[in-house]
Amino acid sequence: MYLNSLDISKISKKHKTRLGRGISSGLGKTSGRGHKGQKSRSGKKIGRNFEGGQTPINRRIPKSGFISKKNIYTKEISLDKLSLIKENKIDLKVLKSYNLVTNNTKKVKIILNKKNLVVKKIHIIGIKVSANAQHNIESNGGTIT
Repeated sequence: MYLNSLDISKISKKHKTRLGRGISSGLGKTSGRGHKGQKSRSGKKIGRNFEGGQTPINRRIPKSGFISKKNIYTKEISLDKLSLIKENKIDLKVLKSYNLVTNNTKKVKIILNKKNLVVKKIHIIGIKVSANAQHNIESNGGTIT
């Protein structure tokens, strides 16, 4: 027996079950839908969260919390990461070029990390700086504009 010798025309023709065609068919009268009720009727089907008219759980549970879109566009950078930058003048474009912030970042704030203090002289342009970080930068001869 080979695959090319099989007669699949008899196997492949599967007829759709005909509902409501007498008792002897096994699916006569109610056509497998049972007696009465919403599921036995034609037309609109029941939604996923339908609970028989009871208020669904996704509407019963109280909603809380808020995620601000502002967090997507703002980032904090610790002062010790600025030591990776070779340039003395630091602005948002320089931080993006060194991949310290993502391209969609619009606002940056430099904060002081207690572990490492910056020793080199840097000039920060158009970036917010925390009070402790500002004191550290200015004590090393840097400026903030």
